[in-house]
Amino acid sequence: MKRPIFESFRRIVVKVGSSLLVDPREAKVKRDWLAHLAADLVEAHRRGADVLVVSSGAVALGRSVLGLQSGPLPLEDSQAAAAVGQIALARIWAEVLGDLGVTAGQILVTFGDTEERRRYLYARECLTRLLALRAVPVINENDTVATSEIRYGDNDRLAARVATMASADLLVLLSDVDGLYTAPPAEDKTAKRIDVVPRVTADVEAMAGGAASQYSRGGMRTKIEAAKIATTGGAHMVIADGRVASPLARIAGGGPCTWFLTSSTPVTARKKWIAGSLEPKGVIHVDDGAARALGAGKSLLPAGVTGVEGSFARGDCIVIRNRKGGEIGRGLVTYDALDVARIIGRSSRDIEGLLGFKGPDEVIHRDDMALNGD
Repeated sequence: MKRPIFESFRRIVVKVGSSLLVDPREAKVKRDWLAHLAADLVEAHRRGADVLVVSSGAVALGRSVLGLQSGPLPLEDSQAAAAVGQIALARIWAEVLGDLGVTAGQILVTFGDTEERRRYLYARECLTRLLALRAVPVINENDTVATSEIRYGDNDRLAARVATMASADLLVLLSDVDGLYTAPPAEDKTAKRIDVVPRVTADVEAMAGGAASQYSRGGMRTKIEAAKIATTGGAHMVIADGRVASPLARIAGGGPCTWFLTSSTPVTARKKWIAGSLEPKGVIHVDDGAARALGAGKSLLPAGVTGVEGSFARGDCIVIRNRKGGEIGRGLVTYDALDVARIIGRSSRDIEGLLGFKGPDEVIHRDDMALNGD
């Protein structure tokens, strides 16, 4: 089975592990290596791709500054180290990308930001706007407030959730391994790397081992979990050795790595999720003109809304019905029910005057809508 063409992807999430970014002997950032990676990222950015980075390293940097011992940290020490290290991490990414003429934007997320629809919608909008402004979002888990009960605990799965949230079509996990092997290579010298995984099966999951570095929270198991999340969300995923200079260029050139393939796309996967996985919280009725516009691929504007049912909140899934009461689709609404009721039939330019704040022009954006027949 052929590998995908790296240059064909339009939105790429790159996850960078702590063991790559931080020198374990001095607990300092590997500046030369990072400069090469930044050049890779900017190359993809300049050819028109949207680029997002999920970066570990805050705790590793902060523990050095604070003089904390090596090995696992108590939760309160981990939070303190993250608070100190995150400042350094953000500054470093801003500098290396800024030196190449690209703006970096920092986003700290928690488990709830990717799992609760309302917060998910806000986070997605922020990512979308940064990408539209041609900035590179640098994302990390907010370890300063996340507890052991409500955290991801590793940035592999976080990166997969970010890829799904951002509708990325490729997730790259850069690590200290060059792919998935038939068995843990440290334990089995006959283990062979797998170039392409068409689908994550129980046999594939059985090949995973544990974490390899004192700075790593995850191992191959978390990467397989990330592959399941990413491919279900419509993104291909690749695991590659990030220890080399210019690791993305190496992937593009056919270097050793493992590709996990998806049969879907971010758009179709998202529509399936909206249409079949979410419980509707209300109903919005639309006129004939709006129904025709939706069928032509347009977003739902307040001018086309004729009625509202239910007590839904921003980000909830709602049913869209036509003038005769027939269901024509479902979508994630951008306003609470009471606010939708206040802007029914009005122009989008009237929203601010009616509600007292400038919200989205759309009641439901086309990207957050699944129509019958999609």
